[in-house]
Amino acid sequence: MKTIRLGVIGLSPGNGHPYSWSAICNGYDHLEMERCGFPVIPRYLEKQRFPEDRIPLVEVSHVWAQDAHIANHIAKAALIPNVSEDPTDMIGAVDGVLLARDDGENHLHYALPFLEAGVPIYVDKPLALSRRDAETMYAAQHYAGQLFSCSALRYANEFMLSHDDHLHLGTIRAIHAMTPKSWDKYSVHVIEPALNLIPDRGAILTSNAWANNGTQTLSVVYESGVQLHVHAAGDIAAPLSIRVIGTSGWKDLSFRDTFSAFKSALEAFIQSVRERRPVIEESFTLEVVDLIEAGRESN
Repeated sequence: MKTIRLGVIGLSPGNGHPYSWSAICNGYDHLEMERCGFPVIPRYLEKQRFPEDRIPLVEVSHVWAQDAHIANHIAKAALIPNVSEDPTDMIGAVDGVLLARDDGENHLHYALPFLEAGVPIYVDKPLALSRRDAETMYAAQHYAGQLFSCSALRYANEFMLSHDDHLHLGTIRAIHAMTPKSWDKYSVHVIEPALNLIPDRGAILTSNAWANNGTQTLSVVYESGVQLHVHAAGDIAAPLSIRVIGTSGWKDLSFRDTFSAFKSALEAFIQSVRERRPVIEESFTLEVVDLIEAGRESN
């Protein structure tokens, strides 16, 4: 099996994914990673065993960032051999691209040249802040599955229910999900795993959004009767958490293992690159974008 070569595009404010995603593929330089500006990254990386825990047969071979100094430091920290002068220089040199920026309003700009060139691309969450931008990106695909986007938390074991959990809960009636920080960048982290918990939800019957003192909330009722409530707490300290309420009981789910979630999401993208097929349905991702857009209406 051939080694997949990836290019990474970064860096948006407050988002260290170009460092962490590249390290999960390549390994990393411990001293340089301590200087990445995101203290949490070296702390969860040091809990792993490298090279054993890196993804095999994958190499991040190219990096570009809007600032050459940043790009060069990402390259040093994550052992990336090539720094590109322009992101499109990667076309023809890599098998896929990691658009590791979480500024969804700019994703269309960065992703479109790669989609039009037929290069598989992983667009960091959220794919877009509007259905219009999301549909434009999907329409530019050369084949279904060329565009991959998700919150890595859809793969978090902490946000999944076991058979025994379902027996304890009974029929799920409501989900209350909370995230810290902004709606635009972080609501997707709980929307996506929450939707996976209620696959038979049906269409939306009612949707209401409101904002208060820097927080934003979206409440949705589906045809099945299940309710989804998503709250982004802004600057208020809050956990990434989901409370699932059923007819027989309830359970709180809290996110903890960043490395495993990121690694699983990257592996899913690499699978889609190798097999040239979607691993997440387009309709699901568009539904996520619709909920993000609905929550933004509270602004």
